[in-house]
Amino acid sequence: MALEEYQRKRDFKQTPEPPPKVGKAGQRRFVVQKHRATRLHYDFRLEMEGVLKSWAVPKGPSLDPADKRLAMQVEDHPVSYFDFEGIIPPGNYGAGTVMVWDMGTWDPQGNASEMLQKGDLKFRLNGEKLKGDFALIHMKSRRPGTKGTEWLLIKHRDAYDQPGYDIDHYDYSVLTKRTMDEIAGDASSAEWKSSRPASRVGTLQKSSWLADSIAKLDARKAKEARQSAGAKTTKSAAAKSLKLNPAPAEDTSKELTESPRAGAKSSAKKKASRRMTSSPKE
Repeated sequence: MALEEYQRKRDFKQTPEPPPKVGKAGQRRFVVQKHRATRLHYDFRLEMEGVLKSWAVPKGPSLDPADKRLAMQVEDHPVSYFDFEGIIPPGNYGAGTVMVWDMGTWDPQGNASEMLQKGDLKFRLNGEKLKGDFALIHMKSRRPGTKGTEWLLIKHRDAYDQPGYDIDHYDYSVLTKRTMDEIAGDASSAEWKSSRPASRVGTLQKSSWLADSIAKLDARKAKEARQSAGAKTTKSAAAKSLKLNPAPAEDTSKELTESPRAGAKSSAKKKASRRMTSSPKE
């Protein structure tokens, strides 16, 4: 997706949203915006190639590796969207309250563009609330009628994982320290307008198709782990066997003493010696 889609959805004569301008490439920032529209969701955005690559995460990111969060990829946003916090008036596209829930920098664990294209984007976050290694994995199986925009946002096990993580304990803006209710009640918060209906991204729910896809993903990763462990075990066993049963060194001494030619030469020398030392008969 590019900023053409962002522009198509908005009438900039009616909204003060930032224009679809591509920023400077090379920066690595991320932002998570908590958005209470028709339903509550979180917009997860990574700065790449001069735009914000964006995913709508209904349940929000988690620091628990056991959580596999559905993330729906949406249109790219301009980098100037990075620090928006405020209220979208009723009757407009995405009407509701927006909070800058977290922000910071991110580092790809490899070539970011190639990983995104492949559908397996691994990265490390350095934010106020989110830290450590994560992955965005594109789900290959698709429901009828979908556009193939379903991904999973997963936390890797590291020094920052938190089993049982509860995102509701962190309801404050990293910019203003306000809660969602405080932002919603603040008449001075920024506002914008749009001509499109309210967003329904928050209505996404986990269903059987998602559970099946997650199960297939888990099975594939478990198989890869078993194969990797089996290869390591075989290599270790071979090394141990070689150490316990080293190949015998070649012993050439026996071959030299038992060589037929060497024996024949020795016998001839002995006979010649006896003839020389014996006295002739008179």
